[in-house]
Amino acid sequence: MSSLDEAEYPQRILDYMEGFLISKTLFASCELGVFDFLLASQRPLSAAEVAEGLGTSRDGTERLLSACVGLQLLTAHRSHADGGTVLYSNTEMARMYLTKCSPRSLYHSILYSSSTLYLCWNYLTDAVREGRNQHERAFGVSSGDLFGAVYRSDEEMLSFMQLMNSIWNICGEDVVMAFDLSPFKTIYDLGGCSGALARRCLTAYPGCCVTIFDLPKVVRMSREHFISQEDEGISFFEGDFFRDPLPEADLYILARILHDWTDSRSLELLTKVYQRCKTGGGVLLVEALLHEDNSGPLTAQLYSLNMLVQTEGRERKTSEYAALLTAAGFAHIQVRRTGKIYDAILATK
Repeated sequence: MSSLDEAEYPQRILDYMEGFLISKTLFASCELGVFDFLLASQRPLSAAEVAEGLGTSRDGTERLLSACVGLQLLTAHRSHADGGTVLYSNTEMARMYLTKCSPRSLYHSILYSSSTLYLCWNYLTDAVREGRNQHERAFGVSSGDLFGAVYRSDEEMLSFMQLMNSIWNICGEDVVMAFDLSPFKTIYDLGGCSGALARRCLTAYPGCCVTIFDLPKVVRMSREHFISQEDEGISFFEGDFFRDPLPEADLYILARILHDWTDSRSLELLTKVYQRCKTGGGVLLVEALLHEDNSGPLTAQLYSLNMLVQTEGRERKTSEYAALLTAAGFAHIQVRRTGKIYDAILATK
């Protein structure tokens, strides 16, 4: 749309203004189980059948399903055998990314966005005004201990870990294969959470061993819900990477870690990594990289706002990560953009 057209009818502004309507339509559909119910039925269903199966109102369900058709998450067609009743079924995109059983499901990411991120973003104005996260306003918990706030209950911790698990199921392969990591045999995934990235690493490089270094309560949850005995090559190390000594390794992975923290805390952690890293070893950073001229990508710009409302950190430019790595002692810094959400930076000692 040209600037002249936009002066007459501001479609882009209207789209931005009403963007939350789309998000909440997606959130509600997943929370109610629309896509899983349609998948389980193995045939197209009417709004009345979906409403009966989900225990929802027929009118509300029909409106929700219609909106999902508009969003290209569902398809609709009239049944010739049933008086022209409109029947609904999942699109391939919904089946792949919105149903729980799909290996590429984003279902849990969507639930976390709805129950946690959406509430934090309600206080974005306050976050910008004050320059700090909004856990206290959103959830009534102190953010003095950042991950004490993020992991404020077992339920919330599991929800966060499911979010991370689903993200690496769709992005993990790209970042672990951005560089040839096969020379690194001993790998520590700091803040490895659910182990999804560790699993991707082992699939790509079966000759390595990956240890997930995380808080004791996270390790417990990971063992209970995510890592099984079949995941050979994955082990655990319980600790706090700021407070506890780091074991020696060939490679340390920091995936979506540094963006949680200030520059000073990030440098503190990278310095610890450098001191324990074997000569010839390195560190792999996985983050959403901003362009040097502040022009984008939009996803990374929005994620940086999310870091404001949720954490102490920010998304950064390549030059900013390079400066931190250099200050910590690392050299030979390489960058690979994946074309997706997360990019990779490899620095060696």
